[in-house]
Amino acid sequence: MFFFCSSIHEAEANADSQEGIVGKVGMAGGSAAAQRMDGERPLVSPRDRAQARSRPDGERVSALVRPADPYANVGHRLDPDRRRGRGATVNPAARFEPITSVEEDDGWGIMGEAAPFRTDVAIETPRTIITRNESPDISFDRSINPYRGCEHGCVYCFARPTHAFMGLSPGLDFESKLFAKPNAAALLQKELSAKGYEPRTIAIGTNTDPYQPIERKFRIMRQVLEVLAAADHPVGIVTKSALVTRDIDILAPMTAKGLAKVAISVTTLDPALARVMEPRAATPARRIEAIRQLTDAGIPVTVMTAPIVPAINDHEIERILEAAYAAGAREAGYVLLRLPLELKDIFRDWLAANFPDKLAHVMSLIRSTRGGKDYDANWAQRQIGSGPYAWMIGRRFEVAARRIGFNARRTRLRTDLFHPPVPEPAARTQLELF
Repeated sequence: MFFFCSSIHEAEANADSQEGIVGKVGMAGGSAAAQRMDGERPLVSPRDRAQARSRPDGERVSALVRPADPYANVGHRLDPDRRRGRGATVNPAARFEPITSVEEDDGWGIMGEAAPFRTDVAIETPRTIITRNESPDISFDRSINPYRGCEHGCVYCFARPTHAFMGLSPGLDFESKLFAKPNAAALLQKELSAKGYEPRTIAIGTNTDPYQPIERKFRIMRQVLEVLAAADHPVGIVTKSALVTRDIDILAPMTAKGLAKVAISVTTLDPALARVMEPRAATPARRIEAIRQLTDAGIPVTVMTAPIVPAINDHEIERILEAAYAAGAREAGYVLLRLPLELKDIFRDWLAANFPDKLAHVMSLIRSTRGGKDYDANWAQRQIGSGPYAWMIGRRFEVAARRIGFNARRTRLRTDLFHPPVPEPAARTQLELF
């Protein structure tokens, strides 16, 4: 096994073209485009090699290969045994890194010696825990993320590119190299106690899932809820984990005061699809059961049919809404697939690995909803897209939600009950004694 390394700038490729040749030095793991799709010969001819090296755009090329399997090396996909139980198929370099490395089999048959991706949790000690935003297209202005990265491994997760800020890959690193913030509850208590703090609903789970598997060990989310409950502070939770039912004993009393609501994401009802798309998240059946348990406890639940992936799960919109309504959910929303930054190449490679016959069709539909691009970050469009296909998805959702009975009324949380948490006696300063 050896590694190709080069400047990350040399690794940039046009991911929308299918005319490249694989093996470009420093290819950043995510470009599915840099590969011939004809599968004519296992190796290129000297003439092809010379032509490739003299391309007019000046791209530097090495290890030129035309594999018999047109998807064999797309994006330098990792061995399935190494990434078993994971969502992403590649581990591209983060966009801020000056160099990148790519594993290549040198013919000695020792690729199997590479260790599988194990979940590794590091401790992060931030100085603040409440994150503020001014985005005009979302309903909250503050949020909390108890964890960085997410073990659920949802291949479509729009939060993947945030791992680049830690110098880690948005691919497999995002779901295996995690960060926990065990001081989150203490920080929250301090920030809620600050003079001049004005309460508004705190959203939790809008970036990474607060009930991902490592929450069973760290229990950070539960500690945060205990602080919010003690201060009568409103909270809205988004999750796709059945572990949220563990905290019904906290959420139910908060709901009785008008302080809590939960949104459960249900992407599909097909367990086989869920297994490859979100491998370590709760099964669809367990999410529906979580909705039932929460609503039985009086906790208002919103079902999120999100994300809607063209030609992959869009046919399930109505079925998901019907199942969630039967379980007790009374509000519903949807989000169209978003592919910011590195995610577009990670998702494309996942498609090539799991739905090769749909790759071109799915990406074509995605571009039709994003003005011809893989993604459009415009605030007015990023959640719902634009164009005929996006319009059709929106109308289907609205008609189904209205027919079934969703969104007859919206749950609004109270802020008038808030009172700053009282710090522990040992934590009070001497000045507070006077």
